[in-house]
Amino acid sequence: MKVTPLHPHLGAEVAGVELKAMDGATFKQVFDAFQQYSVLVFHDQRLTDEEQMAFTERFGPLEETLKATGKENRLHPKLVDLSNVDPDHDERLMGWGDRRMLYQSGNQLWHTDSSFKPVPAMASLLSGREVPPAGGETEFVSMRHAWDTLPEATRRRLEERVVVHSILYSRSTIARGLFDPEHERELAPVRQALVRVNPVNGRKGIYIGSHAWYIEGMEHGESRRLLDDLLVHTTRAECVLRHRWTRWDLVMWDNRCVLHRGRPWDAERHKRVMRRTTIAGEGPTVEPPFATRTPAWEGIIAQGVGQPRGGTP
Repeated sequence: MKVTPLHPHLGAEVAGVELKAMDGATFKQVFDAFQQYSVLVFHDQRLTDEEQMAFTERFGPLEETLKATGKENRLHPKLVDLSNVDPDHDERLMGWGDRRMLYQSGNQLWHTDSSFKPVPAMASLLSGREVPPAGGETEFVSMRHAWDTLPEATRRRLEERVVVHSILYSRSTIARGLFDPEHERELAPVRQALVRVNPVNGRKGIYIGSHAWYIEGMEHGESRRLLDDLLVHTTRAECVLRHRWTRWDLVMWDNRCVLHRGRPWDAERHKRVMRRTTIAGEGPTVEPPFATRTPAWEGIIAQGVGQPRGGTP
């Protein structure tokens, strides 16, 4: 096994391993590399859906996939199908004008998977089954490096803060009506710690992204400015690791301390078929995890915009 760093702040390529036939000692090396580098790239891993799920489960239980407009859970409740191939009309490609692809375009916002759930995801593994000849890359940035490079006064300001996350908020920045009404009512916002600590190595990182709606206890405008400034600081061009996919790559990233986003491609001409498995988190980041049914939550559905109706609870 050989580990080659890809960027000064995160990411490494791991060679000399076969993920579907890995002994315990090699798995321990992969686990340790993951804690250190946050993003691991494995080339030429020709995994079936079942093999990908089995490897993922070595890190922890699988998270169940969100029921959403794009039917990403159509293959298995714990396997995400990220594809522009219409599942209802085999081989027809869906362009960005399709409602399902418009929903998927939310993945082009900087985000961390499942931060809108009471227990956010620990890690994600994405397998490139078919990739376009150009575009469709995935980019990553380190929220640990972002924390390390903040002024001390800003770090003190962020400690102990709680942020309300909502996928209804993040998708409302793209378009209205991307969720069916029955799904909307299952997606109440949740509270997450603004600063998270890796339980293995103790490293801190800010915990933000497109689902981060507002900071509790702050005026909404001030809260949004702070979150936007933190996102700009985290995603500076020199901090970005860009992965250009080749077929059968498998990329694994740490949702506790990494933001990622997909990049567009010509979806009407080229297939992009990806499978994602997600490792469930260890537990809520704050107690209680739920941000109950507040006027702010009602405001997302009623208005489809980011400003909470009734102000910050």
